[in-house]
Amino acid sequence: MDDTASPTDRGQPVAARRQAWERVEPHASAVHSYSVLGFVLEGEAVVDQGQRFCLRPGDAYLIPAGSQHRMVSADSLEFWGVRFCPPCFAGTEVGSLYGPFDRVRAGASTVVPIPDARREFLATLCAELDAETTARAPSPHGALAQRSLLSLILAEVSRAATAVHTSEVPGSLVGDALAFIERRCLEPITVGDVARAVHRSPAHVSTALRRATGKSVKAWIIEGRLAEACRRLKYTDEMVEIIAERVGYRDPTHFIRLFRRHYELTPAAWRSAARAPLA
Repeated sequence: MDDTASPTDRGQPVAARRQAWERVEPHASAVHSYSVLGFVLEGEAVVDQGQRFCLRPGDAYLIPAGSQHRMVSADSLEFWGVRFCPPCFAGTEVGSLYGPFDRVRAGASTVVPIPDARREFLATLCAELDAETTARAPSPHGALAQRSLLSLILAEVSRAATAVHTSEVPGSLVGDALAFIERRCLEPITVGDVARAVHRSPAHVSTALRRATGKSVKAWIIEGRLAEACRRLKYTDEMVEIIAERVGYRDPTHFIRLFRRHYELTPAAWRSAARAPLA
């Protein structure tokens, strides 16, 4: 579930996996282009995301896209990890449930305790999402099921977060810029548009984003567009030229070149690999 995964795995709009770590040494800091929700089932861990947090059974751990984080320690840790591409769902009901991740970017706690009565249900939703993303061939029905399950998972976290975060937290420059990109990157936006949205100069925003995430504003826009392209390649029969236009590129040749540079495959080859029968 990281950027070293295969090209087709990296392009998945949503994925879930159950993991177990007996003990781990401190990890190096990482920044992902997708958002991550961890739900702890057993054991304990210490994570660093701006400050240190302790994770215990029943805790949801939120990592917004672009947030620097690292695992400090883990002891008999078992958890569900759910990752998703915010731009791929921004125009759906899922997008209305990003609030907890936006608050984390603005400085709220990255840990949301899930009420005892809802933990088993949340774990079941994660298991169902895992089944939909790994055990069934791609289909429009499967894509709808994945989106619905992700909505239910984020709704559970949103309810729990509302009970914990009773006051608003001020926005941050980097967080606000990333949120704007996630919601608008499929439109013909520029660095100037992002800067105007956060009331800063383009140079200031570009520098702040690169320092915080290691990527430029333009790179984040491309990440979101290509992720949505992957979703359309896997779950629709749209021609590559149509997909290119729908994710913001009028020149299909430029789109194909960007896609190949990012995923090491052409869009057509990526589609074939993503739709190959599961072993």
